[in-house]
Amino acid sequence: MKPALPLPYEVQLAPEVCAAGRARKLLAERFAAALEDRELDTAKLLISELVTNAVVHGEGSITMRVDLDHSRLLVEVIDEGTGFERAARGRSLPQNGGWGLKLVDSESSRWGIREGATHVWFELERPGRSRSSSGLGPHDRAEAAPVARNGVLRDPRSL
Repeated sequence: MKPALPLPYEVQLAPEVCAAGRARKLLAERFAAALEDRELDTAKLLISELVTNAVVHGEGSITMRVDLDHSRLLVEVIDEGTGFERAARGRSLPQNGGWGLKLVDSESSRWGIREGATHVWFELERPGRSRSSSGLGPHDRAEAAPVARNGVLRDPRSL
Protein backbone atom coordinates (compact mmCIF):
# COMPACT_ATOMS: atom_id res chain seq x y z
CA MET A 1 0.00 0.00 0.00
CA LYS A 2 1.31 3.44 -0.94
CA PRO A 3 1.83 5.90 1.92
CA ALA A 4 -0.77 8.66 2.17
CA LEU A 5 0.32 11.91 0.57
CA PRO A 6 -0.30 15.28 2.19
CA LEU A 7 -3.32 17.14 0.89
CA PRO A 8 -2.76 20.15 -1.38
CA TYR A 9 -1.69 23.14 0.67
CA GLU A 10 -2.32 26.86 0.22
CA VAL A 11 -1.13 29.70 2.45
CA GLN A 12 -0.98 33.49 2.28
CA LEU A 13 2.39 35.14 2.93
CA ALA A 14 2.97 38.77 3.77
CA PRO A 15 5.24 40.52 1.24
CA GLU A 16 8.08 40.85 3.75
CA VAL A 17 11.78 40.03 3.65
CA CYS A 18 11.16 36.95 5.82
CA ALA A 19 8.54 35.50 3.41
CA ALA A 20 10.99 33.19 1.61
CA GLY A 21 12.18 31.71 4.91
CA ARG A 22 8.59 31.20 6.04
CA ALA A 23 7.74 29.51 2.72
CA ARG A 24 10.69 27.10 3.13
CA LYS A 25 9.66 26.30 6.70
CA LEU A 26 6.02 25.68 5.80
CA LEU A 27 6.98 23.52 2.84
CA ALA A 28 9.27 21.41 5.01
CA GLU A 29 6.73 21.07 7.84
CA ARG A 30 4.00 19.88 5.50
CA PHE A 31 5.89 17.78 2.93
CA ALA A 32 9.24 16.60 4.41
CA ALA A 33 7.91 13.18 5.42
CA ALA A 34 6.69 12.50 1.87
CA LEU A 35 9.72 13.81 -0.04
CA GLU A 36 13.26 12.55 -0.42
CA ASP A 37 15.90 14.87 1.07
CA ARG A 38 17.13 16.02 -2.35
CA GLU A 39 13.57 16.73 -3.55
CA LEU A 40 12.88 18.80 -0.45
CA ASP A 41 16.16 20.72 -0.73
CA THR A 42 15.51 21.55 -4.39
CA ALA A 43 11.91 22.56 -3.68
CA LYS A 44 13.01 24.84 -0.82
CA LEU A 45 15.64 26.48 -3.03
CA LEU A 46 13.19 27.11 -5.87
CA ILE A 47 10.35 28.29 -3.67
CA SER A 48 12.78 30.77 -2.09
CA GLU A 49 13.51 32.18 -5.54
CA LEU A 50 9.85 32.54 -6.52
CA VAL A 51 8.75 34.03 -3.20
CA THR A 52 11.70 36.44 -3.20
CA ASN A 53 10.73 37.55 -6.72
CA ALA A 54 7.15 38.12 -5.53
CA VAL A 55 8.41 40.22 -2.59
CA VAL A 56 10.85 42.26 -4.68
CA HIS A 57 8.91 42.65 -7.94
CA GLY A 58 5.28 41.86 -7.09
CA GLU A 59 2.45 43.60 -5.32
CA GLY A 60 0.13 42.72 -2.46
CA SER A 61 -0.12 39.44 -0.61
CA ILE A 62 1.60 36.31 -1.84
CA THR A 63 -0.15 32.97 -2.21
CA MET A 64 1.87 29.77 -2.06
CA ARG A 65 0.24 26.56 -3.30
CA VAL A 66 1.86 23.14 -3.07
CA ASP A 67 0.47 19.87 -4.38
CA LEU A 68 2.16 16.49 -4.27
CA ASP A 69 1.18 13.28 -6.00
CA HIS A 70 3.16 10.11 -6.64
CA SER A 71 4.70 11.46 -9.85
CA ARG A 72 5.45 15.11 -9.13
CA LEU A 73 5.56 18.06 -6.74
CA LEU A 74 3.80 21.18 -8.07
CA VAL A 75 4.55 24.55 -6.45
CA GLU A 76 2.83 27.82 -7.39
CA VAL A 77 3.55 31.35 -6.19
CA ILE A 78 1.05 34.10 -6.96
CA ASP A 79 1.00 37.77 -6.05
CA GLU A 80 -1.40 40.58 -6.89
CA GLY A 81 0.84 42.27 -9.45
CA THR A 82 -0.03 42.89 -13.06
CA GLY A 83 2.09 40.14 -14.58
CA PHE A 84 5.34 39.59 -16.38
CA GLU A 85 6.83 41.41 -19.30
CA ARG A 86 6.92 38.76 -22.06
CA ALA A 87 9.66 40.26 -24.22
CA ALA A 88 13.19 40.10 -22.92
CA ARG A 89 14.64 43.46 -22.13
CA GLY A 90 17.68 44.49 -24.09
CA ARG A 91 19.97 44.71 -21.10
CA SER A 92 22.39 42.48 -19.29
CA LEU A 93 21.47 40.96 -15.96
CA PRO A 94 22.77 42.68 -12.85
CA GLN A 95 25.85 41.06 -11.36
CA ASN A 96 24.28 40.49 -7.93
CA GLY A 97 20.83 39.28 -8.96
CA GLY A 98 18.48 38.36 -11.76
CA TRP A 99 19.33 34.66 -11.81
CA GLY A 100 16.27 33.29 -9.97
CA LEU A 101 14.27 32.09 -12.98
CA LYS A 102 17.41 30.68 -14.61
CA LEU A 103 17.89 28.63 -11.46
CA VAL A 104 14.24 27.53 -11.53
CA ASP A 105 14.70 26.53 -15.17
CA SER A 106 17.84 24.52 -14.52
CA GLU A 107 16.63 22.71 -11.38
CA SER A 108 12.94 22.05 -12.09
CA SER A 109 11.42 19.44 -14.37
CA ARG A 110 9.09 22.08 -15.83
CA TRP A 111 8.05 25.60 -14.98
CA GLY A 112 5.94 28.39 -16.38
CA ILE A 113 4.19 31.70 -15.99
CA ARG A 114 0.45 31.99 -16.36
CA GLU A 115 -0.61 34.63 -18.85
CA GLY A 116 -1.90 37.92 -17.48
CA ALA A 117 -0.91 37.32 -13.87
CA THR A 118 2.03 37.27 -11.56
CA HIS A 119 1.67 33.51 -11.15
CA VAL A 120 4.76 31.35 -11.51
CA TRP A 121 4.89 27.59 -11.00
CA PHE A 122 7.37 24.75 -11.14
CA GLU A 123 7.25 20.99 -11.03
CA LEU A 124 9.73 18.46 -9.75
CA GLU A 125 9.26 14.99 -11.15
CA ARG A 126 9.70 12.37 -8.45
CA PRO A 127 12.54 9.83 -8.77
CA GLY A 128 11.47 6.52 -10.27
CA ARG A 129 8.00 7.83 -11.02
CA SER A 130 6.88 9.20 -14.36
CA ARG A 131 3.74 11.10 -15.24
CA SER A 132 3.01 8.69 -18.07
CA SER A 133 3.23 5.57 -15.89
CA SER A 134 1.03 7.07 -13.19
CA GLY A 135 -1.62 8.20 -15.65
CA LEU A 136 -1.56 11.65 -14.07
CA GLY A 137 -0.95 14.78 -16.04
CA PRO A 138 1.02 17.69 -14.57
CA HIS A 139 -2.08 19.57 -13.51
CA ASP A 140 -4.64 16.85 -12.79
CA ARG A 141 -5.14 18.23 -9.28
CA ALA A 142 -4.60 21.89 -10.18
CA GLU A 143 -6.39 24.19 -12.57
CA ALA A 144 -5.20 24.06 -16.17
CA ALA A 145 -2.14 26.15 -16.87
CA PRO A 146 0.20 26.82 -19.76
CA VAL A 147 3.15 24.45 -19.65
CA ALA A 148 6.66 25.75 -20.08
CA ARG A 149 10.20 24.55 -20.34
CA ASN A 150 12.88 27.17 -20.57
CA GLY A 151 10.19 29.76 -19.92
CA VAL A 152 8.40 29.10 -23.23
CA LEU A 153 4.65 28.87 -22.82
CA ARG A 154 2.90 25.96 -24.53
CA ASP A 155 -0.58 24.53 -24.48
CA PRO A 156 -0.57 21.51 -22.09
CA ARG A 157 -2.69 19.54 -24.58
CA SER A 158 0.22 19.59 -27.04
CA LEU A 159 2.46 17.52 -24.74
